[in-house]
Amino acid sequence: MFFPKKVLLIVILILFIFGCAKNEISDDKTEVADSLPEIDYIEAKLLLDNNNFEEAKTAFNNIDRKYPLSNWAIRSKLMIIFIHYSQLEYDEAAVKVERFISKYPDYKDIDYAYYIRALIAYEQIKNPALDTSFTQKSLGYFEELIRRFPDSKYAKDGRQKIILINTVLAGKDMHIAMYYLNKKKYLASLNRYKKVISNYETNRYTPEALYRIVEIYYILGMNDDAKKVAAVLGHNYPENIWYKRSYKIVGDTETVIYEDLNWAKKLLKKVF
Repeated sequence: MFFPKKVLLIVILILFIFGCAKNEISDDKTEVADSLPEIDYIEAKLLLDNNNFEEAKTAFNNIDRKYPLSNWAIRSKLMIIFIHYSQLEYDEAAVKVERFISKYPDYKDIDYAYYIRALIAYEQIKNPALDTSFTQKSLGYFEELIRRFPDSKYAKDGRQKIILINTVLAGKDMHIAMYYLNKKKYLASLNRYKKVISNYETNRYTPEALYRIVEIYYILGMNDDAKKVAAVLGHNYPENIWYKRSYKIVGDTETVIYEDLNWAKKLLKKVF
C-alpha cells in the first residue's frame, strides 16, 4: 500500500519536529545539570553571608564532594579556608591554605589564598616583645603576596599591614635599645637603633631612633658623625621634637649637606 506524497511529507515533517523537540529537551536537562554546582555555590555563599558558618561549611563541603573536578569545588575549598579563619580556627586554616597553594598554584584567584595565609599569621600576633614568630611569619607572607601579585586588589592592604608590622618590630627594638642605653652599653644600644633605621620602613620611631644615635655618637666623642645624623633628622623632620633635642646637643647643622634617610642608612653601616 502506497501513501500519497503529501501524506508522506507530513509524516516526515512530524518526525523531524519531534526529534528536534526531544533534542532540545535533552539539551535543557544537560544545561540544568551543568548549572547545579553554581546554584549550590550561590546557596552556600548566602549561608556564609548570613554568618551561618557551620551550615555554609557543610554546603561547601558537599559541593567539593559532589563536583570534585569542577571550578566550583576549588572555590568551595577556598571558602572553607575562609570560614576556618573567621571562626579563629587558625591551625586548621593554615594547614588547608598551604595545601591549597601547593595544589592549585595557577588558580585564577590564588592571590586570595596568599592573602588569607598572611592574615592567619597576622591575626595571631599577640605580644611581639615576647614572641616574634607570628610577626616575622606574617611579614614574610605579606611580602611574598606583594612580590608575586603587585597589582592584586589585596596588595594595598598587604602594604599597610607591612607598615604596621614593621612599626611593631621597630618598637620592640626601641625598647631593647633604651634598656642598653640606660645600662650605658652604648654600642649594643647603637646597633639596635641602627637596626630601626636600616631594617624597617620609615615609621613613627624613626625620628627618635635618629636622635638616640646622635646622642650616642656625641657621648662617644664622634661629634662629626653626630652632626651628620642630626642634619638628616632636621632635613626630614624639621619640626619634630627629636630634631629640636638633637640641635641642643650638636648645635648648628647648616654646614652639613642635607641628605635623605637612605643616605643616613649608608652612613650608619660604615660605623661599627
